[in-house]
Amino acid sequence: MRKWIIPNMVFILLLSGFCSLGSERKAKKNKQEEKRPGKYEQLFKGKTCTTVSSDFMTLHKVDGKLYFEMPLRVLGREMLLASTVAKTSNNMAAVCGSTPNAMHIRFVLEDSTVQLRTVASTMTANLENERMKQVMKQGYGDPILFGYKVLAYTPDSSAVVFDVTSLFHTDIAQLSPLAKMTGRYDVQGHMKPAQSRLGEIKAFDDNVSIRSTLLYTVNVWYSIIPVLRQVAVTLEANRTLMLLPEEKMHPRLSDSRVGTFLTDKRYIPEEGNDIRSYSYIHRWRVEPKDVEAYRQGVLTEPVKPIVMYVDTDFPESWKEPIKKGILRWNKAFEKIGFKNAIRVEDFPTDDPGFDPDNLKYSCVRYVPYTHENAEAIVRVDPMTGEILNAGIFVYNNVTWALNNWRLLQTAQLDPSVRTKKMPDDIMSESLEYVIAHEMGHCLGLMHNMAASSAFPVDSLRSVSFTRKYGTTPSIMDYARFNYVAQPGDKGVKLTPPDLGVYDEYVIKWMYTPFPDASSVQEEAKILEAWVDEKAGDPMYRYGREQDRNRYDPSALEEDLGDDALKAGDYGIANLKYIIENINDWIEEDVSAEHRKQLYSNLTKQYERYLMNVLYNIGGIYLNQVKEGTPGEKFRPVPREVQKASVNWLLRQLREGAWLDNRDLVDRFGLGIPASWRVRTSVLNALFNRAACVTLSSHLSDDPYTMNEFAEDVYRGIWASALEGRASTRTDRLMQRTWLSKSRMPVSYVGGNRFSLQSAASAYAVTPEESWVYNLEQGHLTEEIMERLWEQGLENIPHVRQPEAEWTNFGHGYGWQGEVNSKVLNNEDVYFYKMVRECRDMLEKKVLTAPEEDRPHYRAMLLMAQKILIERK
Repeated sequence: MRKWIIPNMVFILLLSGFCSLGSERKAKKNKQEEKRPGKYEQLFKGKTCTTVSSDFMTLHKVDGKLYFEMPLRVLGREMLLASTVAKTSNNMAAVCGSTPNAMHIRFVLEDSTVQLRTVASTMTANLENERMKQVMKQGYGDPILFGYKVLAYTPDSSAVVFDVTSLFHTDIAQLSPLAKMTGRYDVQGHMKPAQSRLGEIKAFDDNVSIRSTLLYTVNVWYSIIPVLRQVAVTLEANRTLMLLPEEKMHPRLSDSRVGTFLTDKRYIPEEGNDIRSYSYIHRWRVEPKDVEAYRQGVLTEPVKPIVMYVDTDFPESWKEPIKKGILRWNKAFEKIGFKNAIRVEDFPTDDPGFDPDNLKYSCVRYVPYTHENAEAIVRVDPMTGEILNAGIFVYNNVTWALNNWRLLQTAQLDPSVRTKKMPDDIMSESLEYVIAHEMGHCLGLMHNMAASSAFPVDSLRSVSFTRKYGTTPSIMDYARFNYVAQPGDKGVKLTPPDLGVYDEYVIKWMYTPFPDASSVQEEAKILEAWVDEKAGDPMYRYGREQDRNRYDPSALEEDLGDDALKAGDYGIANLKYIIENINDWIEEDVSAEHRKQLYSNLTKQYERYLMNVLYNIGGIYLNQVKEGTPGEKFRPVPREVQKASVNWLLRQLREGAWLDNRDLVDRFGLGIPASWRVRTSVLNALFNRAACVTLSSHLSDDPYTMNEFAEDVYRGIWASALEGRASTRTDRLMQRTWLSKSRMPVSYVGGNRFSLQSAASAYAVTPEESWVYNLEQGHLTEEIMERLWEQGLENIPHVRQPEAEWTNFGHGYGWQGEVNSKVLNNEDVYFYKMVRECRDMLEKKVLTAPEEDRPHYRAMLLMAQKILIERK
């Protein structure tokens, strides 16, 4: 028994030793494995690494590469990624402080890849309905732009790490810091990724920012004229990645009778009805801090005020008027129950976290460049239209524009502006107005070019009226200064109001909170009723902005009053007064360069008065009108006004020699008289109104016809020959221009340019659904409307639009596009008729006219005969 025990004890002891040794080796091995770095640590071990971190996310800059360490909890969240120009080597190519592009995105983890997807936010549906949720998922998902391989998880598996260097060093159009336009210039740029590099990185609670130095080769064009070609431009761009609010702002539906910026949407009804269009307005989230006090009518501060930061680089004398211009709008917010809704602060000097190039901050920036302007830009949450960021850019030479406006529009009455440099108080007053206008855009207001037409012209000469209303019901118009006021109208206000009645009305409509409203639609009913109350009152009328196609003469920029002829007479009388005295007013101008620039702008001002009248010819007043409220959607300018406008215009062109003031222009050196250039330009524009005359006459019960228009122009231009008097040099210039412009339309006589088929092709609809048919029917089918939308013709004024959506009136607006009326046009017939009449008249005049006129008439006769022969 004992013999057996002893050997077994030895065995057990030996076995224990081996086990102990194995455990030690295993423990040692485990210890070695613990010391070995994992994938996360390996990304940064032995490398130059800069790391910044916040509650949002962590950034790592490692050996020229950028890594996002993104928590799993923010994957799938909506974000805004935008580029801001922090520094530039050329302000013509890129404006410092501008944020031209932004992307609405989210990052999504799929297997071992993080996808960057743009958020599809235009199409909407009732997502509480499971079927509609599936429809949206299948048909309107978020498109994938890029994919990034997951390189590691953090040790606690709460975040993923991926390399995003290419996102910031690749020429991605949606993220480019280059705008397509800066000021008046078109910009095209190509990045050089190999020469670009990363800069400083920062992390904040709700955003991160990444600086990059980017190299571009840039071309800049002014219209078709190259200004810069293949120029090297270096930018420092700040890219902000910002979390969008999880708790979305209560959106507000648009009304096309109120001029606000919009985010367009389309709704898919679960019942299977037509897809509907609607829009959300752009506005800040202005909510009362004390809701109960607000309900009781007590002024209350907003939960989050709108804060604008003012650049410390501005000239000292500019800072106060800039701040006053911004804060003007607080008066409108006070009328709806908010105090201190807008605050203004200088760029902080003691806040290391402040960065004017970060999307978190809304800034007013100084741009040291020659552009004579100021501009505004906003960035919104595309889901709701909430304004998240706004910026105002004030170019250095805005003061030159203000000097010009004040002198050329008010010097007849205000001796203080008759100088090379405006007095400080005048400049401050003018700059304050410009900033207030731009701040209106930052609050979400569009231009309202119809505002100034609400005032009778002679009211602008009234002291009491102008003291109360200024020059316009809205500073969002381009009303500028009071060029109607005459030298004897002492005490008349020469500037726009601080805020017009329309401006206060729109702020009320946009920003009044409805704490007790249960839905967006319930709000919309209240707001629609407010607009209904003002319908038909010109003080509250919104006139959409027109671009190349001017149909509505009551919605023009740079005009005043309800009668362009009368306002033009007053304005031209003032220009004559100014041109006679400008040599005496402008001192210290030995080279006459300053006076030359003023004179150039004076001729443009004169031409603007003429063009304001020209747009009466073939004009159509356009309004957004809801059925059952006052007003007409479209109304042609009365025949007698169109006829008077043609006669007024031709008279001004014949009598325009005052513009060539020899005592002034001879100081500028050799050049073509300005009156010649203006006549040619305006006559060309007059001939181009033929299509508008055709359309307007087709819509009128008492039309100013193409035949009458052609005859009026012909008889006005050839008056000297028809009346048997000697011609002037101006007569001869206008007659030669008339024949030259007649050549093209006459060449189309008998052709198929205006056939039904060509018009149908222009609209991409069938002949039986062409312009005339639908004009007579007063509507277009939904299918055709879709096609017209693709052509940019969604706002044809005489076509009944689809039913208003979502209980509010209208779902938006845009620029007034061109109305293609080719099928109606027959001006070629009337030009042909008038050229034949002209030829017959000239055949007699070459024999009976004064001897000095006969060479001119012989040449014009030959020209007329040639035009008619070419037609044969």
